[in-house]
Amino acid sequence: MSLYLWINILAISVPLIASFDHRIQLHKKWKFVIPAIFISMVPYIIWDVIFTHHGFWGFNPEYLQGIDLINLPLEEWLFFIAIPYACIFTHYTLTKLNPGLKLGMEAVKAITVVLLVEFVVLAIIYYDNWYTLIDVIFAFIILGATYKWAAPLLQSYYLTFLVILIPFFIVNGVLTGTGITDEVVWYNEAEFIGIRLGTIPAEDTIYAFSMILLNLLLVEVMGWRKS
Repeated sequence: MSLYLWINILAISVPLIASFDHRIQLHKKWKFVIPAIFISMVPYIIWDVIFTHHGFWGFNPEYLQGIDLINLPLEEWLFFIAIPYACIFTHYTLTKLNPGLKLGMEAVKAITVVLLVEFVVLAIIYYDNWYTLIDVIFAFIILGATYKWAAPLLQSYYLTFLVILIPFFIVNGVLTGTGITDEVVWYNEAEFIGIRLGTIPAEDTIYAFSMILLNLLLVEVMGWRKS
């Protein structure tokens, strides 16, 4: 079995089993979580296919099963299921077990404004780095939409994301070459700003921020519609 497939399996296995814990019971939200994950996959898969086609990033066949779907390895498709599920689980576990884990709305407003301005500035400065540009555009749209339609979600997400960053750095670290001979996922140095956190391009933190937030936003919205 390929290393990338193992990473996906390990990432989702514990959260999946623990979803049935009586204190968390995330399985009762699967009717929202599963559609949210598959809907969220659409823009990110399209982005992934285009960037892979143009060589902005790519995958090392040494760490893959060798099965491709629309120019992406099977493991990359599974990434958009395993990682969002693990992150949704982490967010709901933290908020369920710590109901007071919230920022005030004034703090949420201030952080949101700072982030939105930061994304605009990055887009202006690095408009010719495709990964940076598309990354901050996605983040700007998703964060803006969340603040407009589901601002209370940000009260806890700004805090839970800091915890989610820990497994993120472990998983993405391995994917970008930490502790292994070569990278599982490689990046074209010309298409990002060139700053790495260990082996991880700095843009990946914004990528994770927006991808997880989109999943949580969709779960919240579908929950409201159902109720």
